[in-house]
Amino acid sequence: MLQPAPMQFATLYVLREDAPAAALALAQTSAFEPAISNVAAEVLPEFPGTTFRERFHSASSRMEKLLTLCDLDFSALAAPAAQAVSESDLVQLDNWLGEAWGEFSQHQEALRHWEEETRHYQALLKSLDEFAKLDIDLTLLRRNGRFLDLRVGVISSTEATQLASALLLAGYVLQSYHEEGGQNHCLIAGSKGREAEILRLLNSAGWHALEVPQEFTGRPDEVRAQLNIGLSNAAANHAQNSSQLAHSREKYRTQLTAAARLLRHAAPHAELSRQLRAKGGLSTVSGWVPSARVAALRDALAQAIANRYLMTVREPLADELHSVPSLTRQTRWLKPFAALVKSYGVPRYNEIDPTPLFALSFVAMFGMMFGDIGHGAIIVAAGLLLRRLAFARAMLVAAGASSMVFGWMYGSVFGFEELVQPLWISPLSDPARMLTAALYWGIGFILIATALSILNHLAQGNLAEALLSTKGVAGILFYLAMLHAAYRLSTGYGPGISGVLLLALPLSVVIYRLWTTSHGPLSERLLVVGVETLETALNYIANTLSFLRVAAFSINHVALAIAVFALANMMGSTGHWITVVLGNLFILLLEGAIVAIQVLRLEYYEGFSRFYAGDGRVFRPLTLLLPGQPKP
Repeated sequence: MLQPAPMQFATLYVLREDAPAAALALAQTSAFEPAISNVAAEVLPEFPGTTFRERFHSASSRMEKLLTLCDLDFSALAAPAAQAVSESDLVQLDNWLGEAWGEFSQHQEALRHWEEETRHYQALLKSLDEFAKLDIDLTLLRRNGRFLDLRVGVISSTEATQLASALLLAGYVLQSYHEEGGQNHCLIAGSKGREAEILRLLNSAGWHALEVPQEFTGRPDEVRAQLNIGLSNAAANHAQNSSQLAHSREKYRTQLTAAARLLRHAAPHAELSRQLRAKGGLSTVSGWVPSARVAALRDALAQAIANRYLMTVREPLADELHSVPSLTRQTRWLKPFAALVKSYGVPRYNEIDPTPLFALSFVAMFGMMFGDIGHGAIIVAAGLLLRRLAFARAMLVAAGASSMVFGWMYGSVFGFEELVQPLWISPLSDPARMLTAALYWGIGFILIATALSILNHLAQGNLAEALLSTKGVAGILFYLAMLHAAYRLSTGYGPGISGVLLLALPLSVVIYRLWTTSHGPLSERLLVVGVETLETALNYIANTLSFLRVAAFSINHVALAIAVFALANMMGSTGHWITVVLGNLFILLLEGAIVAIQVLRLEYYEGFSRFYAGDGRVFRPLTLLLPGQPKP
């Protein structure tokens, strides 16, 4: 159990022209997180980095657009020495990127035009299929002739015969030229003068008119040839434009790489400029620095701008503690557990990081609830072999090893309990003993969690909470007194005068604390104190009994194995082993997942809720980032 690294509040004073170099030095150390300045606006009224930041965002936006068209490898950007970027350098870069984007945007527009042109020709070819078997000049179907009324469209095959008869009476001829899927493609011809009557007939028959595109001039085979020529020309233009785009990419590759490097070195000043304040030639910025990195930060500034700076550091003030970032250090084996802790919350500054305790108790409880040598070995193997689970490898290996250890204590190998002599007991052989062990485990867990709550209150200067609250010394004494009374009652003895006094003294302190921290009318305060006192006692009891699930799942694990073997014994030889394998797979996947969830529940609700606020924030220092790269 560790606390976040001690932090210092640093205030840096530099000359205005040295600000870019100072920002770059701060970013190279990855040890400075800018904070809002507490200097009065009338003392330092100027914001010297505003124009720089605007130019940086403009250049970065253009760079990101170019990156969508240019496949660049930035792996070499980490090697060259850092170089401070002035505002004039950034203006020149922004203008050049604008010119480069102008050239690339022409290629992009040409590509967009090619895509639209290709889709247009393909749509026309598909539309031409409607007229492919119509052997006439399609231009005639678009013209509004003086004497001849021509129409082309689609009608269902069942309506075509009746419509043809009706049209014939009106002096029109219907000719079907293609039939597909119960639909007839038809041509209708007649002399003009009865268009309104014809239109009523067509609508009543469900006629769907086909529009002839303007590009269809000539017979269908001639139109198809024209469209294919247009499609080929579009493809040739695309090939030419693609070649030009490839040439431009190669032409600008080196310059774009240099531009990306320059933006990378300009990024710290652009970010720092949000908090940078100035007056005349003096600039200042404040931020948080880990105590262990202050010397390294001074060395980096001295190398960058010699002695042209002043940096003062101090401890966080009492009213600043809520805003101090937390820098926690985890070993490689603890990182997957730290991720689960952070899913609950980030430790406050000066709050104990529960990751080591969480890792130890999580692994132990998983093994208790899922104790089996064979199942544990498979989990260990999964952690070692599955590369996609590399981040969770340590957790899988530790949980599997714990499962193997408790499997040895229970004498279980893939549910077989006759292969290994148990070092302790088989859970199902003595459930009462298992429940008692789980109860003692829960009591120890709650005592440790409450002790951590006391330490957190002391570290944050809350002496009254540490001593008098329900999660402080008074609360833990009240819990111990309840345990003592419960033990006396379970063994047939009454609590006695000493037991009543042991229970009454811490309870009175708890009631006093609740009374002094509540406000309102007398009746309301009495109700609040009574309810919260009862809630405190019930929470301690419920939290303790909640750990009985540790024993329940260990017993359940054995019971599931017995059920699998009972089914297997009802099968033949081959079916027996298939059932054993599938049953163990079911236990491993389903029960393993349930056990992991139940362990998390115990950690979060019976542990973290007792001592861990988790409302802190992660230390995010200035760093050197590539364009488009998110901040870690």
